[in-house]
Order: sequence, then C-alpha cells, then structure tokens
Amino acid sequence: MAQPVEQWITDIPPVTRVWVAASIATSVLVECQVVAPLQLYFSWKAAVGNMQIWRFVTTFLYFGQLSLDLAFHMFFIMRYSRLLEENSFSNRRADYVWLLFLTSIFLLIISPLLTMPFLSSSLAFALVYIWSRRNPSIKMSLFGVITITAPYLPLCLVGFSWLLQGGFNAAIGDIVGILAGHTYVFLQDYWPREMWSTTGKGEIQTPALVKRLFGQAER
Repeated sequence: MAQPVEQWITDIPPVTRVWVAASIATSVLVECQVVAPLQLYFSWKAAVGNMQIWRFVTTFLYFGQLSLDLAFHMFFIMRYSRLLEENSFSNRRADYVWLLFLTSIFLLIISPLLTMPFLSSSLAFALVYIWSRRNPSIKMSLFGVITITAPYLPLCLVGFSWLLQGGFNAAIGDIVGILAGHTYVFLQDYWPREMWSTTGKGEIQTPALVKRLFGQAER
C-alpha cells in the first residue's frame, strides 16, 4: 500500500519540513502575483535602510518560479537537510537551527561583495557540503556513469553548473555555499581535531537560550 501523503510529510524532520513548506509557499505566492520577487530579494539598503526586515528571511526562501529548477532545489533540501537533521543532528534540533542561522548570517555579510539578491541556493549548497564532509566514505553514482565518494559531490555539482549553465556567474552561488559550509566544518569539526583544542569541542556552541526554546537538553 502506498504511504499516505500525510504520513510522508510528517516523517520529514521538522526544521527541513518548515523550510521546504515555506519555500514552496513563497514560490506559489509569486506565481499567483500576490508578491513579486522584487519584494523578496535581499539588500542591506532595503532591509535596514528601508526597514524591510522580512528580506532577511525571504532571501533564503525564494528559489524561483514553479518549475523543474524549483523541484530540483526542493529535492536537494529534502535529501541533504533531512540527512543532516536525522543523523548528524539527531535529537539536536537547536544545534541544527543554530547551524542554519550562522550560515545565513555568513551569507548575508558577504552578499554585498557578490551581487546575489537571493541566497537560498547558497544556503542549500552549504548543507550539501557539510553533509559530504561528514560522510567521506559514502559512494555515490552520478547519472549512473561515474562513481565518486561524497566529498567530491559539491565539486562535481559546481563543475556541472559551470559547464552547463553559463560559466562562473552560474556557479557563484554554489561556490559561496561551499565557502560558508567549509567555514562551519572547519570551526566545528577540523579545529578540535587538528588544532589540539583543550575542550575537544567545536568552536561553535549553541546558546543555552536557543536550546531551551527548542527543548534540547544541555550536554
């Protein structure tokens, strides 16, 4: 018997489910002309100077109009965000939300240097990178032709974007996502292992207030 849609939806971990639902809803609102992309993109002048603070959020929710490209992005979030939330961050919802928050802040800070009005793809790609680095032994097949290990996945995807979609400008969002993801992985995973951290923990610690808000026990 086919799994009911309701069960399939509730099986998606909560943070990933909210992000996917909000992203699809945003694209539907644009498609129905309730809002326009110009009202959703991020710029510091509009968000801060004009007090349009919703842009801090909507830039991470809009992946484009209802299309195959949107479905592709939703697949990536559903797969890699879900894998992270269910495995690396199992029973650590607050830590996962804090990861998304800090990665988003990083992208917002560097956005003026890159002319990237929407940062949703970069955030999603950062999660692909983090997952790939935390699962280095997993083997994957690309188009049923090439077999690679997980750490090479982000580089292959960047290469495909570069070759098939128009060069550097097409791949810049993915490259920025790799930069954001690598910054997190370095501070949280590599630093305590390679730099002889006295605590043995990563440099990124989720505030106690955030843990209490999401009901996560202190460790």
